[in-house]
Amino acid sequence: MLSNPPQTQTSKSQTTVMLDRLPDMPVTHHGCSRRTRVQLDLALLAIEALNLNGSQDILALAKQLELDGILPNRVTLWRVRNTNPLRRAHRRRPMSLTEAKALTAIVCYMARRMTLALRQLLKEYQQLVQQQLPLEKSPQLAFYLERFRAHFRSRMNPRRSAILVYSTDEKLNELAIALLEQLLFCTGTAGMQRFWVSLFDGEV
Repeated sequence: MLSNPPQTQTSKSQTTVMLDRLPDMPVTHHGCSRRTRVQLDLALLAIEALNLNGSQDILALAKQLELDGILPNRVTLWRVRNTNPLRRAHRRRPMSLTEAKALTAIVCYMARRMTLALRQLLKEYQQLVQQQLPLEKSPQLAFYLERFRAHFRSRMNPRRSAILVYSTDEKLNELAIALLEQLLFCTGTAGMQRFWVSLFDGEV
């Protein structure tokens, strides 16, 4: 009687299946584009502003999703995120397509965990705007915005022209709200695939 081959030889891992759902996009020998690197890092920055244990939970999720072969520790995560040219500690190294896919999966899974919080914050924001009230009237929203502004200013290079656009609290608040909308977008039907494609919008 013939025995069945080991499952490890015939089935793909959870990680491979998940990342295979994200189509390969055209990249140069320099790796992923500036837009892709910036958008992924900013999405993670918003997650860290929402989640007090952000970086720790990001690494824990990477292990849970079996992405620790790509992002094994805090140092590697830091190096990959510092491919964002707007950061103070920017490093001239490419972000590979595999690294970008891993960060995309993490952003989307983290966003799904925070779906209710995202909806609530955006609802409060819309109500305050409609009533022409200051955003500080919502303690939760004000807390998120304050944390986001602090994270952004401590990690981004103020000498870069792209950062000068966000020199005021108002502009940073607009960015923070836009990122909330982007994270909520990730939680929808086929959210991971749609978010992935959006990172390369105009480049395909």
